[in-house]
Amino acid sequence: VDCPDKPNCVSTKSDVTSHKVSPLTYKSSLQEAKNKLIKIVKMLPRSKIIINNESFLHVEFTSQIFRFVDDLEFYFNEPGIIHFRGASRIGHSDMGVNRDRVEEIRLLFKKDF
Repeated sequence: VDCPDKPNCVSTKSDVTSHKVSPLTYKSSLQEAKNKLIKIVKMLPRSKIIINNESFLHVEFTSQIFRFVDDLEFYFNEPGIIHFRGASRIGHSDMGVNRDRVEEIRLLFKKDF
C-alpha cells in the first residue's frame, strides 16, 4: 500500500523518496521474526494490536496529548522480508513521528533481547 500525497506517511513500497523506507529483514523463521516484532510494538507507549493474522499485523499508536491515531501495518508476504506502512489518520504533517517510530522499531528489531 502506497502513501497519500502528504508527508505523514512512510512505506517500504513507496516510489516517492520522502515516503520511502527500507523493509525489515530477518534470517530466523517467520514466526520468530513476527513474535519479536510483536514484543517490540507492545513495548512502545500507547500501542494497541488491532489485527494479527498469518500475513498481516496492524498496530495503532495514540499520541499522548491530542490522542491522534497513527496506523502501522506490517506485511509478511515475502520470506526474510517484512514490508510496512505507517501513517497518521488525520492532518497533513506528522512532524516525522511515523518515520522516527519505524526507525526505532528497526533498531530494536536488529538487537537481540
